[in-house]
Amino acid sequence: MRANQELREQAPAKASRWWRHAFLAAIPLLLLVRIYAEGPIAQDPAYREFADQRRLLGVPHFFDVASSLPFVFVGVAGMLLCLGPLRPPRSASWFVFFAGIALATFGSGYFHWAPADATLFWERLPMTIAFTALLVALVSEQVGERLERWLLGPALLAGLASLLWWRESGDLRLYFWVRLAPLVCLPYVLLLFRRTYTQRHFLAYALALYILAKLAEAWDLEIFALTSGTVSGHTLDHLFSAAAALCVYLMLRRRKPSPRREVGATAPRARA
Repeated sequence: MRANQELREQAPAKASRWWRHAFLAAIPLLLLVRIYAEGPIAQDPAYREFADQRRLLGVPHFFDVASSLPFVFVGVAGMLLCLGPLRPPRSASWFVFFAGIALATFGSGYFHWAPADATLFWERLPMTIAFTALLVALVSEQVGERLERWLLGPALLAGLASLLWWRESGDLRLYFWVRLAPLVCLPYVLLLFRRTYTQRHFLAYALALYILAKLAEAWDLEIFALTSGTVSGHTLDHLFSAAAALCVYLMLRRRKPSPRREVGATAPRARA
């Protein structure tokens, strides 16, 4: 009798969890359909016309190049965390995320040193790696850790394919999908999923900082003029984006299993 009562109490929670999981998995697919409902999206040639054209120490666009450096520090710190004794569950996805962040220093620096479509590919590749790994990590942590082994490889291939398709066709729709999917899933996870781990507020900070980064990028010239030529929006874009990655690192570094776990949830595996 007691066992039957416990099953009846757990049934609504399991059903609710199943619907949340199903919708989380459906979000990227719905977003893809919505993006492809529009026509092809071409790269704006003005994207390479940065506000800050200053050259320093022989480096063109010096501040846009130099502001890419924080990525490597955050990325390396994150990779070391994922390899150490405090490594988080789903450490493969998180490791790949931080590897992409670290490589962004070199891809971004290369592009801003010599802006062109050819170098833009190498700026976008590391961040595409990071975003696809982030999506896999979020889905795996909320739905099931076994998903990581099935999703990580195909997700990374999809990210690479989106860039190759853009380079061959000039159409950015698939690339935009890869970049937008984690950003759309993140608020959904924060609002509708119970905490599996503590410190999840750092994800909200990361999302807010990334939104600020994209706003700064869009207002590159306006910010440069507003600050009397001191700092450009593109430079701030790099700094805000690196700060967003740092928030993810701090979350993983400090978090612990949440005491308020869902009924029937599987406890995280202990790590040596």
